[in-house]
Amino acid sequence: MIGNRIKELRLKKGLSINQLAERAGVSKSYISYIEREIRFNPSLEFLTKIAKPLDTTVEYLLQDVLTPRNNLFDEEWESLLEEAIKEGMNKEDFIRMKNFIFLQEKHD
Repeated sequence: MIGNRIKELRLKKGLSINQLAERAGVSKSYISYIEREIRFNPSLEFLTKIAKPLDTTVEYLLQDVLTPRNNLFDEEWESLLEEAIKEGMNKEDFIRMKNFIFLQEKHD
């Protein structure tokens, strides 16, 4: 994930956490937390600051996050969801419908 990618780039550049923190103007403990995946979802501000001394881009750091998960839904599910969205269904509608269906199943 993001932490692994940051650590990999930092080590390739031959930088310690302290050196990267100083060059990026961020907390060394926060970099450590991100690299060890104790903290997740760093802000775009943090990623922007850290990308420059690593000679990379925010997009590269976020690559795993931005890449859609393959095989999350089969084609039929994707088609059903696309159709529902085109017809105006939003997340709240979906949640209400799901809750309604599960509630009906409990009463049957």
